[in-house]
Amino acid sequence: MSESQSQDAAEHERLTAPVIPDLSGAVPTSSDARAKRRIAALEEELQMMKREGRHKQRKTTYYVAQGRAIRRMVVLYSSLEDLIAENDRRYEEGLEDGLVERTSPEQNRLQSGYVAFAQALPWVHAKLGTLDVDDCEDMLKKLKRGADAARGDDTSTLKDLVAAWINQDFRPSSLLVSQDKQLRGFAHDICGKLLCPAEWDWSDDRVKAGIRDRTSDYIVSENSWPLFVYQNYVFDESNLEKGLFMSKILVQAFKAVFTSPSSAREADGDGFGADIIENNRRARRALSQVKVKTCVRFALSSVSSWRTVDGDFDYEAFWNNIVDFFEEVPGPVAQRRVANLLEWWTRKIFGKNHREDLTPEVVSKMSVTALAEQRKAQEDAFFDSE
Repeated sequence: MSESQSQDAAEHERLTAPVIPDLSGAVPTSSDARAKRRIAALEEELQMMKREGRHKQRKTTYYVAQGRAIRRMVVLYSSLEDLIAENDRRYEEGLEDGLVERTSPEQNRLQSGYVAFAQALPWVHAKLGTLDVDDCEDMLKKLKRGADAARGDDTSTLKDLVAAWINQDFRPSSLLVSQDKQLRGFAHDICGKLLCPAEWDWSDDRVKAGIRDRTSDYIVSENSWPLFVYQNYVFDESNLEKGLFMSKILVQAFKAVFTSPSSAREADGDGFGADIIENNRRARRALSQVKVKTCVRFALSSVSSWRTVDGDFDYEAFWNNIVDFFEEVPGPVAQRRVANLLEWWTRKIFGKNHREDLTPEVVSKMSVTALAEQRKAQEDAFFDSE
């Protein structure tokens, strides 16, 4: 028998020999085979970790991106946890009693905020019902990260743009510097005029000195509408609602945040494009305008970083006052005026179309229809001549 035949016979005997466990009960295996299997298992585990990492990153990116809408369209200050807790409380009370007991204005704002939250992010309500506690906390954390990032971006954008608008429209002797807020606020004559409570006359030296010296007779707080929210920056003592929330700088700020900074240049006339208030969630939410009003006030002030209170002025209370103006109306007459104001905003931002006037009779006289009829008549005439 040759040497190769002997090796083949030995290998055959080894492969066909009965399997006998050792003292540990394990069947002996090749160290090379074990190493290969271990490497393969580690490679598979690594690939799984990479897939999970990519999925987690995609989910993080999605939540952060979606969260950017929250401070713009839902709430500027309230926490998401408070919105969810208020909705849960109301639902539980409704299950027990069939009705919800008398609620406070703050609770009503929270509930309105939750409804806006669910409308702005339609998938979030179902997610809250299916995720476990840890995953839910993680989702809310990422949503808030996106929300705060968007607020930071918007305040930074308006800080620069408001300075340019003031310089262009008012041409002050002391021009505003886009990156410097120290010379804004009541120290600057134009910013001071726009921030001044509408019921006071900024041109009165006593008013100006009292505000700058922060005397008790001239306390600037959220309880007064600042002049910048009024159309043409004019206040009518006999009709406090006249021109309210119709100023040029508010329209410019809204366009800069919700359409594009370049569109803010066209703020005097009506907007261009379709009348999309019925299918555009941003246009339908008065809260998006509330956010702009609050951010414009911040941009005009000398405060360098976002905060809730500036001296005697409480931004969160200011936000609530504007929300209440739109949502806590005393009756149908005031509701009609609010509806007219929102229609005015829609026209200023998005323009208005007249598609409802395109009746079949009107369309039949237009060139597309006329050409189609003409071509058909030419074909008929050709076949008749044959």
